[in-house]
Amino acid sequence: MEINTNISTDINIQLEVADPQAAAAIYDAAFGLGDRLGFRASQTPTTGFRGFILSLVVSQPSTVDSLVGTAVEAGFAVLEPAKKSLWGYSAVVQAPEGTIWKVATSKKKEVGPFTREIDDLVLLQGVADVKASKQFYVDRGLTVSRSFGGKYAEFANSGSPVTLALYPRKAAAKEAGVSLEGSGSHRIVMNSGIGSFTDPDGFVWEEAV
Repeated sequence: MEINTNISTDINIQLEVADPQAAAAIYDAAFGLGDRLGFRASQTPTTGFRGFILSLVVSQPSTVDSLVGTAVEAGFAVLEPAKKSLWGYSAVVQAPEGTIWKVATSKKKEVGPFTREIDDLVLLQGVADVKASKQFYVDRGLTVSRSFGGKYAEFANSGSPVTLALYPRKAAAKEAGVSLEGSGSHRIVMNSGIGSFTDPDGFVWEEAV
């Protein structure tokens, strides 16, 4: 496939929800993401794990605690309480409409004044074959920034509001603290300049307008 190097690889996310206005208000109260996240109406059936995690990457533990606190106040459920791990400090919560979010920092101690700033929004797709999915996206113009064989792949965001990463579906479910079983729509759509298509794992991409 010939790659068009002039395409925009900026990625924007839309969650499919029953009531976009209500969802926008809940997310504004929880995380204050502004235009980093969009919503559109959909009643498409889905059950169980939707096959992805949205991750908020922040600078220090107090930011994790603050964002998890406002998320719970907004109606999110805690799937994995905030705790230290080998990789830092994180928690996993689930929005009222079902989307799973991880709030994480690589730091285990405070590194500066308190802030609620979000450094990165990562879409972690659970896929059947990381290597195959990685090549699929490379063929569409994305550049790999980190890759660990069939275990993980991440793409350069080049200033995009969202960073795309790939993880085995089973590992993604474990990360979320849920059963890996799930069916129906992912209830998420990506808008970008890399074209309109459905990837090998059923994630829908639409051309940004």
